[in-house]
Amino acid sequence: MNSHSRGLKGGLAATSCSTLEMQMQIGFSAVLTSPAPEETVTGSFGKFISEVKSEHLSSVVLHRSKRMVLDSIGVGLIGSTTEVFDVVLQHCKHMYGPDNISTVYGRRGVRLSPTLAAFVNGVATHSMDFDDTWHPATHPSGAVLPAVLALSDMMPASRKPSGLDFLLAFNVGIEIQGRLMRFSNEARNIPKRFHPPTVVGPMGSAAACARLLSLDPTQCSHALAIAASLAGAPMANAATQSKPLHIGNASRLGLEAALLASRGLEASPLVLDAVAGVAGFNAFYEDYVPQPLDSPHDGHAFLLEEQDMGFKRFPAHLGMHWVADAAASVHKLLVGAGPGKVSPHQVQDILLRVPLSKYINRPFPESEHEARHSFQFNACSALLDGEVTVKSFTPAAMSRPELHALLSRVRLEHPHDNPANFILMYGEVQVTLVGGDTVNGRCDTFYGHWRNPLTDQSLRKKFRNNAEAVLPSAKVERLIEAVDDLDRLEDCKDLLSQLQ
Repeated sequence: MNSHSRGLKGGLAATSCSTLEMQMQIGFSAVLTSPAPEETVTGSFGKFISEVKSEHLSSVVLHRSKRMVLDSIGVGLIGSTTEVFDVVLQHCKHMYGPDNISTVYGRRGVRLSPTLAAFVNGVATHSMDFDDTWHPATHPSGAVLPAVLALSDMMPASRKPSGLDFLLAFNVGIEIQGRLMRFSNEARNIPKRFHPPTVVGPMGSAAACARLLSLDPTQCSHALAIAASLAGAPMANAATQSKPLHIGNASRLGLEAALLASRGLEASPLVLDAVAGVAGFNAFYEDYVPQPLDSPHDGHAFLLEEQDMGFKRFPAHLGMHWVADAAASVHKLLVGAGPGKVSPHQVQDILLRVPLSKYINRPFPESEHEARHSFQFNACSALLDGEVTVKSFTPAAMSRPELHALLSRVRLEHPHDNPANFILMYGEVQVTLVGGDTVNGRCDTFYGHWRNPLTDQSLRKKFRNNAEAVLPSAKVERLIEAVDDLDRLEDCKDLLSQLQ
């Protein structure tokens, strides 16, 4: 080997050595400057979930969350009568071995593994699009309650959570969803890309279950990070039979994430932080700007204290409630207070002024799921009958010639002052009669919106109507009592025993 070769090799060796030393120094420096868990957004969430106690729940939060539990159980029970629920239940029974642990809504003697029970009960909750809605737009209870119920069933009889512990876990799951969505302005509008319950729902379910399992702060952070790897579903499946799977999977996968974290599975400690060049939770929201969560010991206020929940009076997308109430007011003007119907022969034109949102603009829906996501269908049903109800989405109601005649006369306008946002939107219906007269109806805040919440009496009436589809009246009344007394129960067995 000549001296040139030796020098070249030596130079290469020297270069490689110095590069390696530099990389080691950089790596060592990075380790030294890595933020401590309590300094990260993800760490603050884990710490909050682990350390929050039932005494941090105000009387307002307790009252509102019990209303949410009652409503969610009711829509889950009536949802257990649907075709989509039956399909997923049969699938779970035939594809997985029997595991008689957790209750299934409305099915006496049927039990599944905790994760499968969370799945099918989540599907039931959203199978009719009858579950609660919050702002920013998501369905928070359906992603959390089935998981908390299934996990409570899984716990030994001697270690069942108290009613207060149950409500604490539920509220933690609701709070985490709300906080994450408030880190994005995009999340405040009716969604276009991801269905929100599939994004924040698994996170809420994981948080609730981590709280119920009494995981430590690091495990709680890992539960959230694991759930983030199981999150996300496209809006294309809205108005199909697969949309209820979004809630079922959110509940199931969040529970799985918490159970995996309890066994020691680890994930990114920065999943909720904004790390340049590495997408974490900001993969779902392009304008995501996270903030650490205050410690529960420093006067943390739950979002549910500030903003109540939206409850639906009929089973359809929340946006339908504005146009339905506006159309019902026109019906009342045309027909009066009696039980009469508006005849298509009276009507020349129907103009709806609604937000621009493609997936709820369906002129001629072909299925009940499309009808639940159609401005046109819900406006015409309310104009024809004076209201929209559970029966409005039956095949007999949907196939009425007079309804189709009205649908054929509908036009849409999208005023600039009517954004696709559940805080700011309105619904306006203008009916032009055959003689040329016009009749107008407008709804800025429907009854059931958090600005105009259902009374306890109205909520219980809805619950009874829904629950009595599968349970005897006496058991329905015991369920109402169990939920009302939940914060005073030593354990939640009384609630769990009434669900079948």
